[in-house]
Amino acid sequence: MKLSKRALDIQASPIRKLMPHAVKAKADGVKIYHLNIGQPDIPTPPEMIEVYHQFDHKVLAYGPSQGLEVYQKSLVKYYAKQGIELEVDDIIVTIAGSEAVTFAMMVAANEGDEIIVPEPFYTNYNGFATMASITIKPITTYAENGFALPSDEEFEKLIGPKSRAIMLCNPGNPTGSVYSREDLERVAALCKKHNLFLISDEVYREFVYDGLKHTSVLEIPGLEEHAIMVDSVSKRYSACGARIGCIVSRNKELMAATLKFAQARLCPPTVDQLAANACVYLPDEFFEELIEEYQSRRDLVYEELMDIEGVVCKKPEGAFYVIANLPIEDAEDFVIWMLDHYRLDNETVMAAPCEGFYATPGLGRNELRLAYILNKDDLKKAMHIFREGLKEYKKIKG
Repeated sequence: MKLSKRALDIQASPIRKLMPHAVKAKADGVKIYHLNIGQPDIPTPPEMIEVYHQFDHKVLAYGPSQGLEVYQKSLVKYYAKQGIELEVDDIIVTIAGSEAVTFAMMVAANEGDEIIVPEPFYTNYNGFATMASITIKPITTYAENGFALPSDEEFEKLIGPKSRAIMLCNPGNPTGSVYSREDLERVAALCKKHNLFLISDEVYREFVYDGLKHTSVLEIPGLEEHAIMVDSVSKRYSACGARIGCIVSRNKELMAATLKFAQARLCPPTVDQLAANACVYLPDEFFEELIEEYQSRRDLVYEELMDIEGVVCKKPEGAFYVIANLPIEDAEDFVIWMLDHYRLDNETVMAAPCEGFYATPGLGRNELRLAYILNKDDLKKAMHIFREGLKEYKKIKG
């Protein structure tokens, strides 16, 4: 029996594929500081947890394919607070941001078409593209300039007859970069010029530091037919297991088509929507404290990295990741070595090798993504172990 081409082509997660090494280390009694995955340690809001405890329906029935109306209406209010005016029909609730991205790709592109994405990018975009039978065309950004967007000329070199969309992640995973309004207006102009969709992954919209302001693709005037925004509650409310997201566009034809995809998978989870709905009404202080905490974590990790000889990185402006260019040849080998061999007081660190965040072969081999999702005491310990482990690794590898 032969498997499908997409089954053979789909990328294994470069983050999760190293888990067997972590499992073995833990079985040996080793404590691992996980800086490899974006799972926040901030408690999920009690308002959300309370909904699960109080749910008393006798039958957990199917809900509407587009999501519960009460939650859609709450999302309209949430986005209005962000300066984004929407109608209920502009929003379809999805099974996390993952489904929202997959829907956006499938509704924007035909089999064999191309979507241009700045690399490094969230690794699962590759998987979603494979499932949709489309091709990601990477446009490379660089750590040395903070992963700034390339020029219009560089984008236009990649725009061809099969191009259907440009996709951005803002703030960026894995880069931590934040695109300015001017950046978005520039890319929007390219999309209008070449009749492309502009897909914007805004899952980390709240996580913006140093007084910067997040700009949504939906705030750019004249882009109503082109703009598709995807979002999720996973990071915002430290609720990765809730699996609730949404796809948003003012393009009525696009949303009508997207609803057909939503109908094919029946409905998003009912109880999780109600739990997410409770979070829409959290006080502003929740996010003020959240951002202050993450900014201080970012500063700690960045300062620790800058104390390591040979490391190159720019201070990230958003999300909760930083990419470090290391003075070694193979970051994945380093991560495996840390898990298999290096112990400091029977503790070690796990990070995410960056080669899997690139589509261009050979790029990112000496880069790591660190997620600053632990409390500052643990981050301090983790970065000390990381520094000492890197010193030892360089001695061994030469």
